[in-house]
Amino acid sequence: MILEWIGDAVLLLGVLPVVVYLLIGVLRAANRILPSVQQIAATAQAASKDLDATALLLTTQDHVQKTVEVVAGYGGSLDTIIDDA
Repeated sequence: MILEWIGDAVLLLGVLPVVVYLLIGVLRAANRILPSVQQIAATAQAASKDLDATALLLTTQDHVQKTVEVVAGYGGSLDTIIDDA
């Protein structure tokens, strides 16, 4: 019975303060991470707004292709006009 009381005292006086000290260290580290996480979230949100315009790239590619076709048609006409001159 006395050994149980001694074991309980060692546990309370020796192990428990170490566990509390380690938990406080983990809590401090977690609190230091929070501002960084908030900055990352704000940056990611701003970056996602930049990506909203990517859907317009499909229409832009279509317009570029049509423009190149029209310009190529003018180039063919110029070849015909220059050859005749």
